[in-house]
Amino acid sequence: MKIIITGSLGNISKPLTIDLVGKGHSVTVISSKLEKQKEIEALGAKAAIGPLEDVSFLVKSFTGADVAYCMIPPNNYFDHNLDLIEYYHRIGNNYVQAIQESGVKRVIHLSSIGAHLDQGTGIILGHHYVEGVLNKLSNVAITFMRPTAFYYNLYGFLDTIKRTGVIASNYGEEDKVPWVSPIDIARAIAEEIGLPPVDRKVRYVASEELTCNEVAAILGAAIGKPDLKWKVITNEQMQNGLEAVGMAPRIASGLVELNAALHDGTLSENYFRNRPEMGKVRLSDFAKEFAIAFKQN
Repeated sequence: MKIIITGSLGNISKPLTIDLVGKGHSVTVISSKLEKQKEIEALGAKAAIGPLEDVSFLVKSFTGADVAYCMIPPNNYFDHNLDLIEYYHRIGNNYVQAIQESGVKRVIHLSSIGAHLDQGTGIILGHHYVEGVLNKLSNVAITFMRPTAFYYNLYGFLDTIKRTGVIASNYGEEDKVPWVSPIDIARAIAEEIGLPPVDRKVRYVASEELTCNEVAAILGAAIGKPDLKWKVITNEQMQNGLEAVGMAPRIASGLVELNAALHDGTLSENYFRNRPEMGKVRLSDFAKEFAIAFKQN
C-alpha cells in the first residue's frame, strides 16, 4: 500500500514509519523541516517537505495514497500569542480539504482520550472538534485512535521533583490513570492499517493502568528516591505554577481543566467502558529513560 505519514519523525511517526517500511509498504513522510529529508530517506521512506498549513501541498502529497495517517503536531504552550484551539481547527480543516480533494479513501487519525466530550476537557476540546469535522466526510473510512496519557508527559515533572522532592499536580495520589507509550501507539496504528477498513471506528490505545502513587513509586525507585510521592494540589496552585514557568495563561487554564477531568474521572470514563488490550511497554521500561533524563536535568 501507499501510505502517507504526518508528524515527521516524531515519537509515534518514526517507529510507525520503520514498521510500515519493514512490511513492504510505500511510505511517504510529511515533514515541515528540510533537514529531516535525509533521515526519512535513510529509513527507506520518501520525504514530502512542506507545512500542514499549505492545503495544496497536502492535496499533492495525499493524492494516490491508499491510507493517510493524520495527526495534529504539538505546538508551543509557552507562546502567549497562540490560540491552541484555533490551531486545531485550522489544521483539522486543512486535513478535511486535502482528503476531499485528493480522493484518499482511508484515514487513520490520531485523536485523544476524552475527544468524545464537548466541554470540560480544556485543550482536548481541539481533538473533539477535529473528530467532528472528519466525521462529516463521506465515502471515507476513518479510524480515530484515542491514546491515553503519554508516559513522556511525565518528563514535565522533572524540575518539580528536583526542586521539591515530590510530584505535584491537580490530579494524582490514588487517581487511576491509563498510560501509554508512543511505541505501543505506533504498533496499534500499523495493526489498524492492516485490518479491513470500516466506515467509522474508535480505538483506544493504552500500555498500563496505574494509580499516580504507583507511578511515583516506580519512577522514584528508578531515580534513587524510593519515597517519592505524588501530591494533589488545587487547580489554582496548578495554574499559578504553570504561569510561573512561563506557560501562556489561557493554555495553562486548558491544561488545568484537562487534569481536573482526569482527577474526577470524567476524562477516562468512556475509556474504562471500552478498555483495549494493553500494549507491551510498561512504565518500568520508560522509567529507565526517565532516570537518565533526571540525572541530566
